[in-house]
Amino acid sequence: MPENRLHVHSLRPLANADQLMELLDPRIALTEGDEVSVPPRATQVLVGGRPSHGDLEACSELRMLVVPYAGIPEATRELMLQFPRIAVHNLHHNASAAAELALALFLAAAKRVIPADRGLRSGDWSIRYADGGDLQLEGKTVLILGLGAVGSQIGRVCEALGLRVIGVKRHPEFPPPATESFEVHGPEDLQEILPKADALIVSLPLTPSTRGLLDEEALRRLPRHAVLVNVARGPIIEEKALFDALSTGQIAAAGLDVWYQYPRAEEEKTETYPSSFPFQELDNVVLSPHRGGAFNRPDLERLRIEHLAELLNAAARGAQVPNRVDVEAGY
Repeated sequence: MPENRLHVHSLRPLANADQLMELLDPRIALTEGDEVSVPPRATQVLVGGRPSHGDLEACSELRMLVVPYAGIPEATRELMLQFPRIAVHNLHHNASAAAELALALFLAAAKRVIPADRGLRSGDWSIRYADGGDLQLEGKTVLILGLGAVGSQIGRVCEALGLRVIGVKRHPEFPPPATESFEVHGPEDLQEILPKADALIVSLPLTPSTRGLLDEEALRRLPRHAVLVNVARGPIIEEKALFDALSTGQIAAAGLDVWYQYPRAEEEKTETYPSSFPFQELDNVVLSPHRGGAFNRPDLERLRIEHLAELLNAAARGAQVPNRVDVEAGY
């Protein structure tokens, strides 16, 4: 076995392991486990979103954890803080899918597509003759919280639709490529910017500093005609504050793909409401069951494998490995 062999172990069996092997550098030795197996001690790269303390302790040669999706779970972040010698990386293969869904929710909410469809199915044309209601997008301002892979793509499409784009990111001095025309601010400017937003799209990771970032006071600062879209994580917006803002007309509409309650077992998949508040009763909300990641689409799973192979090959070749996570910050 060559001395420079890179030992990679996946905590769970990979659905497309054969496809991955075709793309991997021959110097990479890949093994797979399951939820109860212990990784081989020679493992240098561990692939999985929720390793245990025992997994990390078992791998004396471990130098990298690859979380095979965007973001890292809070429990994993807290665990990795105990192992600063281990670099953490993740994948952004589904950025386009998440951005596309954000835009679909934005347009559907802004143009009241769901209530119009529901009414016409019963022969009711009333919404066509109602006063106002739709948000005319051209010339308006969209505020995007989080200018990572998803937020940057959302912004570029919004700009093509004629919207002015304001972005908020942790390091505004380093704007992403192809966003030079955006007005970019740091988090400290958020409260000042909110009243300028005709639309607010959330694409931030969930971290201790972003949990509850949009509370009652923040939502009150939005214009009453504002449309809100969340394709990040539910708890970034306070649950009760969001329901109250939508049910009272404090904000006009929302498109939501991420939530506060999820099915915990197979039998709950057809009988779980997404919140303890009845968002499903509100006509001004477009509900989506967390499909931005689209983890059952074959084309996206192929992209996941390609991005994972690219990352692992870079590690095997001693090149710069993409998507390093700042564990302290959480992304």
